[in-house]
Amino acid sequence: MGPGGSGAAGSGASGLTPDIPSPAIAREGWPIVAGFVIMSVVVSGVAYTALYRVGLERWSYLVMIAGALLSGWCVWFFRDPARRIPSRADAAISPADGVVCKVDEAPLPPELRQAMGEGEDVRPRVCVFMNVFNVHVNRAPVAGRVVCAVHNPGKFFNASFDKASELNERLGLGLRMSDGRTIGCVQIAGLIARRIVCRVREGDDLAAGQRFGLIRFGSRVDVYLPAGSAVLVKVGDRSIAGETVLANISQEA
Repeated sequence: MGPGGSGAAGSGASGLTPDIPSPAIAREGWPIVAGFVIMSVVVSGVAYTALYRVGLERWSYLVMIAGALLSGWCVWFFRDPARRIPSRADAAISPADGVVCKVDEAPLPPELRQAMGEGEDVRPRVCVFMNVFNVHVNRAPVAGRVVCAVHNPGKFFNASFDKASELNERLGLGLRMSDGRTIGCVQIAGLIARRIVCRVREGDDLAAGQRFGLIRFGSRVDVYLPAGSAVLVKVGDRSIAGETVLANISQEA
């Protein structure tokens, strides 16, 4: 754990909560990393053998370098660094690394409204877009109990597009805080991302900033805040999952 303060937009907590220890590489990435490494070794070996026969074995080094770079990128993609989590009961923390691509008001997605027993009232919404170089492990924006985790099949448009929140494949996580208010956190698949992972289920209790899943290879997470929340970020701001404070959600905000 490093010193306090993330330096990202909306951060500046007065105290920090210790992060839960976790492997440096997200466990969902282990088989994929292993596959990249094995494939790189096999392809490099085949290339070397084939080129050696014609006296061009030095060109096989390019294949080896490419394989090493791809394997290294895969390890980098599935990295899961510890975070400095603000210990603020009035804060909604970013669930994802990336860039804030939209700040508006919108009702919860239909399947999440139904599962959570919520109406169609609009809420403040903050959308964070993740590219393929961001950490893709997602974290709970607040402490609360999981009301539901609802998967909705769909398309795979670029996750930064407006229509992605309605048309793309997604998984909606509903959290109920200790004061009874709710927050929706929606993982949205993107143009390249085709696999949404959610580690929690109904009835689980999550701490603010606790890991709850990830999305593979570029995507987006939308946070539907309680009514009356004061959003502290704007479009274009960079966010850090588990560190950046997106909004003040105190009932006096």
